[in-house]
Amino acid sequence: MAVFNLTTFDPSTFILTGIPGLEATHIWISIPFTVFYIIGLLGNFTLLFVVGKEQTLHKPMYLLLCMLALTEIGTATSIMPKALCLFWFNLKGITVYGCLTQMFFLHVGTVMHSAVLVTMAFDRYVAICNPLRYATILTNARIAKLGLVGLARAVLCILPLPLLLSRQPFCANRIIPHNYCDHMAVAKMSCGDITVNRIYGLVIAFVVNGSDLTLIALSYGLIIRAVLKISSKTAHQKALNTCTAHICVMLMSYPSFFFSTLTHRFGQGIAPHVHIILANLYFLLPTMFNPIIYGVKNKELREKVGKYTCRM
Repeated sequence: MAVFNLTTFDPSTFILTGIPGLEATHIWISIPFTVFYIIGLLGNFTLLFVVGKEQTLHKPMYLLLCMLALTEIGTATSIMPKALCLFWFNLKGITVYGCLTQMFFLHVGTVMHSAVLVTMAFDRYVAICNPLRYATILTNARIAKLGLVGLARAVLCILPLPLLLSRQPFCANRIIPHNYCDHMAVAKMSCGDITVNRIYGLVIAFVVNGSDLTLIALSYGLIIRAVLKISSKTAHQKALNTCTAHICVMLMSYPSFFFSTLTHRFGQGIAPHVHIILANLYFLLPTMFNPIIYGVKNKELREKVGKYTCRM
C-alpha cells in the first residue's frame, strides 16, 4: 500500500508521529488495530441492536451493558479514525483545538467507563444481597439517572484539562510522539509551567478511579460475605457466576489504565513504542472483548443474539 506524505506545517497544528521507532511498520501495525476496532464496533452495535429490539431485555443490567457499549464505542472512535489516517496515509497534522477536543472526549470516555463499572458492581450487589428488593431499588429510570450522574461527573472532572492546556504557550516544536492526543503528551509540548496540569491529571486519575475501585471492592466484599452465608454450593456457584463477566472486564480495564497513566509520568525506562502500543490496546481490547465476554456468560443475551444471527 502506498503511503503519501500529505502533512504540511502550520503553527496552529500539532504533528502526531505515530509510534516512535516503528514508523516503517505503521501499515502492518494498523492491520490488527483495524481488526480489533471493527470487531469491537460490530460486537457493541450488535449488543445495542438486540437490547433495543427485545422488550424482555429492557432491564437494568442490560441498560448498563448498553451504557458500557456506548462508552467503549465513543472512546475507541475518538482515537482510531485519526490514528488510521496517520498509519495509512501519513496524515500527521491535527489542529490545536482538534487535539484538545480529541483529548477531552477520550478522557471523558475513560472516566465514564469507570462510572459504569461501579454501577454494574452495585447492580450485582443488590441482585445477590437483596434480591427481593432488586426490582424496586434498581429501576430503569434510576439506572438512567445514575448514567447521567456518571456522565456529568466525567465532563466536570475532565473539562479543566483542555481548558488549562488552551492557556499554555506551546513551543515551536509541536511534534507529539504519539498517535493520539493524550493529556500528558500534549502538556509536554508546552513551554510554560505545567505543574498544575501534571498534578490535576494525576489527582483525577487516582482520586476518581481510586474511589471507583474502592466502591467496587466494597460491593464485592459485601457480595462475598453474603455468598459465604449461603449453605448450598450450587447457590454459591450461581451467585459468583453472575459476577464473573464484570470481574473479567475490570481486570482488562483498571491495570492497563494505571500502567498507562504512570508510565507517561514516571516510566522513563520504558521504551516509547511499548507504552504507546499498550495504551492503544487499553482502548481497543476491552471494546472488542467486552461484548464477547457478556455474550458468552449471559445465557439470555446469548439466545437473543443467536435468534437474530439465524435470521440473517
